[in-house]
Amino acid sequence: MALRDRLRRLLRRPGTVDLRPLQAAVAEAGAREPEVRALSDEALTSAARALSEGGPDSSDGRPGSDATAHFLAVAREAARRTLGERPYDVQLLGTLGLLSGHVVEMATGEGKTLAGALAAAGYALRGKRVHVMSVNDYLARRDAEWMGPLYAMLGVTAAWVGQSSTPDERRRAYAADVAYAPVSEIGFDLLRDRLATDPADLVLPEPDVALIDEADSVLVDEARVPLVLAGAADTAAADAGYAELVRRLRPGLHYTADEEARNVQLTAAGARAVEQALGGIDLYAPEHLDALTAVNVALHAEVLLQRDVDYIVRDGAVKLVSASRGRVALLQRWPDGLQAAVEAKEALEASPSGEILDSITVQELVGRYPVRCGMTGTARAVADQLREFYDLEIAVIPPNRPCVRVDEPDRLYATAADKEVAIVDEIAAAHAAGRPVLVGTLDIAESERLARRLDRAGLPCVVLNAKNDAEEAAIIARAGAPGAITVSTQMAGRGTDIRLGGGAPPAGASPAPPPEADRDRVAGLGGLLVIGTGRHPSSRLDDQLRGRAGRQGDPGGSVFFASLEDDLVARYAPEESYDGPVAPDGRVDAKGAHWIVEHAQRVAEGVDLEIHRNTWRYHHLIGLQRREILAERDAVLHGDAADRLLADLRPERHARLVEEAGPEQTAAAARQIMLFHLDRCWAEHLAFLADLREGIHLRSLGRGLDPLVEFNREAVPAGKRLLRRARDRAADAFDALKVADGGIDLPGAELTRPSATWTYVVHDNPFGSLDERAFRGLVAMFRRTRRTTR
Repeated sequence: MALRDRLRRLLRRPGTVDLRPLQAAVAEAGAREPEVRALSDEALTSAARALSEGGPDSSDGRPGSDATAHFLAVAREAARRTLGERPYDVQLLGTLGLLSGHVVEMATGEGKTLAGALAAAGYALRGKRVHVMSVNDYLARRDAEWMGPLYAMLGVTAAWVGQSSTPDERRRAYAADVAYAPVSEIGFDLLRDRLATDPADLVLPEPDVALIDEADSVLVDEARVPLVLAGAADTAAADAGYAELVRRLRPGLHYTADEEARNVQLTAAGARAVEQALGGIDLYAPEHLDALTAVNVALHAEVLLQRDVDYIVRDGAVKLVSASRGRVALLQRWPDGLQAAVEAKEALEASPSGEILDSITVQELVGRYPVRCGMTGTARAVADQLREFYDLEIAVIPPNRPCVRVDEPDRLYATAADKEVAIVDEIAAAHAAGRPVLVGTLDIAESERLARRLDRAGLPCVVLNAKNDAEEAAIIARAGAPGAITVSTQMAGRGTDIRLGGGAPPAGASPAPPPEADRDRVAGLGGLLVIGTGRHPSSRLDDQLRGRAGRQGDPGGSVFFASLEDDLVARYAPEESYDGPVAPDGRVDAKGAHWIVEHAQRVAEGVDLEIHRNTWRYHHLIGLQRREILAERDAVLHGDAADRLLADLRPERHARLVEEAGPEQTAAAARQIMLFHLDRCWAEHLAFLADLREGIHLRSLGRGLDPLVEFNREAVPAGKRLLRRARDRAADAFDALKVADGGIDLPGAELTRPSATWTYVVHDNPFGSLDERAFRGLVAMFRRTRRTTR
């Protein structure tokens, strides 16, 4: 076994981090427990503070046996006294995995939140400032307040940041040893800091340690999602007339939709109909490019984006739904043209758009931190991406109690209709026995359709999806009760903890644990039964859903139903077909048929990885260019770089201004002018790059060229000119400065910044940007070629 482990580590396979040194430290901590338990509260806090002098680690940053064991013993006792929870050995093992800079994989119900808090305290006692990144405001506040007493006993300060936090509240929170915050809020604070014109306005300190909850979701699913800071600008909303125009077009006649590539385009007849409706124009003439773009965007919004699948309408606004979480994606929106088109489609008031002043992807944001670690229940499936993009390894932590969940093989059906009948029959059988059932659906529309079908069959159920997310805690608290049927989207697939017999986990104010009789009854029936109504595009989402059952050694079961008509197969394996035997109830048992579904999921994961890799290549170049601008900006903001630069570029004007207004006012004016033009040129450069990236493919693919090479061919020279252009503009503005009443007239220098700014997340284009669609098209072409050569 030891030789096998060494070979696995040599090959760097997922989950091959050697846990033996960590286990030795945990064992030593256990031996010290009686000694530490005898300490008073004051003495325990003093012992923790004493650790901060040397740190709970050895000098090389790896766990050192003596100091680390003492830290673990002190931290375990502090948790027992303040939270009423004595961390298991496996939780301490997870803590050490985090302190070693790994992503730790811990199963559902194994106590990741407490393990993460102990690791954050460990880093803080080393003198590191820790940002615990969560996925939303609720979790940031909940975990900070829940773990607050633990931090206090360890002599560590902790705070949290939410969407409604004021700048002063944010500064105080980030000044704490441990700050909990949604990853998006940290990114937005960074973007706002990059437009600060006074060092006193800065909010974020220098990055140190990022500890990421739900690490696979943040680091992979959201890695390429841009966080955006926008400013007020004169931008036109989508014309509602285009939405009405495309609504009258007929599929097949006026447009064709490519379901595989998620694209839609006008036919010749459709183009003629649109041209006639727009007054007989030539839609493809250069002067009508804006009209062509508006029609295409409206057509995409009408045909390819589905209400209650891709988005919901709530409180008079379009709310996007996260595909990986099934929740409303707070603050997210599509790129402005598409967002406005969907709002026009739904006859809603257009939301503000504006000019993008700066943006950063989650991957870039996390990459700023010298130390990165995280925790999740499903990391091994994305081990290659974590290693490639973040240089992170995975430490797989064994469960405190062995998992006894029974995971049945998939049940495959020839048609979607046969599959739905089988799902209802399975739910009915479990309900009749009194066994609780959690049904995981792929989207909101499916959850509501299944609920109606269950209601007609006399099977009462509760639906949990993005439309009623406010009721999530109450619904989950009852999901493990005898006979309960809960139909949910992916909301219940991540971050929820369902207790057998009913009752919610002890995370703050929650219902009392279920009566022991109910728990025993459900356990005797086999525990919670999880039913998946189809395979997700990512196997991690399947595993997250499956993990709702079998927590901490509880009995449980899971089974996934699939059909050869599922969207996954239609999109990612359209060339595959099955013509073998089918049972009377529509069930298909042939291995070849099951292979088709598995193949489709592998292709989906491969496409996603390649899109992630391709997106990173673009953003990497943009990041390098941003770094050069930021270095100049920091030198201007925190020093006299602008004053010296403009004195060199315009020596006579500089000398005159110093004589008339004094050196301090001249230096202050130079700083504001230089900051303004650096920010202005960067915003213009971002707009240029966005247009370039979308348009480059039309030229490069037509000539058989590499889009990335063509992008770089224009983007690199443009980036090299950027700093010089900003300096030249600043010098011209400096030349034009006027002195009035002994002072410099800055308002007259036209340094007008946006009257308002706001932040949001640009959701991935649901059809993919042109490069993504092109990639999927190439994959489809390869499949067709391979099929014809068989």
